[in-house]
Order: sequence, then structure tokens, then C-alpha cells
Amino acid sequence: MISATQDTGSAAALISSLNAKSNAASGKEGSAAATEDRFLKLLVTQMKNQDPLNPMDNAQVTSQMAQLSTVSGIDKLNATLQALSDSMSVGQSLSATSMIGHGVLIPGSAITLQDGKAIGGIELTQPADSVKILIQDAAGNTVSTLQMGPQKSGVTPLAWDGRTDAGTPAVNGTYKFSVEAMAAGNKIDVNTLSFGMVNAVTPGIHGATLNVGSAGSVEMSAVKQII
Repeated sequence: MISATQDTGSAAALISSLNAKSNAASGKEGSAAATEDRFLKLLVTQMKNQDPLNPMDNAQVTSQMAQLSTVSGIDKLNATLQALSDSMSVGQSLSATSMIGHGVLIPGSAITLQDGKAIGGIELTQPADSVKILIQDAAGNTVSTLQMGPQKSGVTPLAWDGRTDAGTPAVNGTYKFSVEAMAAGNKIDVNTLSFGMVNAVTPGIHGATLNVGSAGSVEMSAVKQII
């Protein structure tokens, strides 16, 4: 049973923290205005007390005003960019929630077998004449070899029915797999991809991260394909 009673000390501390953040934000907004106000007061004072026989150069006054305007403009631009960045982060997080419950391929070499079904993937940097998948158990023994034949460059999902090279069903569990890809008789680079289900989305200052089962937290940029 959840108690509705709150710790008044904790609540007060929370309110104090929020007020401190609000005051800090207000201070940042007011600092630029205060600087501008001080500059104008100094300029007016300087003009009032200038030597009548040697007055201030108009070009000098104009230059100082232009510098102030530039500084003020940069402050406003920085504030606008920060607001835009915050808005984009929120938008990315909201968009990422649509991935909850969907499978994704992410960098990794693990493939999980469950009731005769296992999904993984590969990412080729260039087309391959032949692609061979080697699935190994925890001891490093190859239990199954999959011949995928020629493949185009890019991301390609793969499926394993759980059959070993001997024709017997492999036991449920997590296996490792590696890839051998050939093009014109030479080995080519290939990345292995693991499959996982997106369980949750966590917003962050650097964008949203996905909770992908046993893979843990994964940045959205790491997702190679949504299945």
C-alpha cells in the first residue's frame, strides 16, 4: 500500500531547489540587461564630462554602440539556440517512444535462441560474393554454419532455426556468431548486429536512449534497423 504522507522536510528542500534554479535562470537573463545598462550610464557620463574643446569622436561613439549591440545579439542568439536544442531533444524523445515494443538491430555479436527462433543481422561495407555465418556456443565450438550467398552492401537481417550442423536442435540460450564475407576472392569488412526489443525510452541532455533488453541502454544513433 502506498502512503500518501510526505516528508515535509523533503518537500521544502525540493521547493527550495526549484526556487534556486528559477532565480539562477532569472539572473542569467538579467545579467545581459545589467551590462547594457551600465555601459549606457558610463557612456552618458563620459559624454557629459567631455572636454568642450576636444569632444568625443562620433566614430568612436558609434563603434562602442555597435560593440554593445553585437554582444547583446550574441546573447540572444545563444538563448535561441539553447531553446531550439531543448525543443529538439524533447521532440526526439517523443518520437522514440513509438519504438517501444519493436525489435531493433544494434552492434553486437550475441544471438539468442528461443524455441527454434533466433534473429541477428550483418552490416556490409560493400557488396559480397559470399557470406558465411558461424554460430558458436559458450565454449567457442561452432554449432551451426549458415551460408547466405551473395549479399548487397548495407544492413541485412538473418534468422537461425536452431538447427545444428548435425541436424539436431540446439538448446535455448545465447550464442555468439561471427561472419566471413568475401568479394573477388578477398575478405571484406562486416559488422555483426544483435537483435533486441525496445522496452523503454529515457530522455537525456544528449538525446533519448533506448532500453534494449539484455543490451541495456543504447543510444538511438546505434540502431541500424528497426524490425
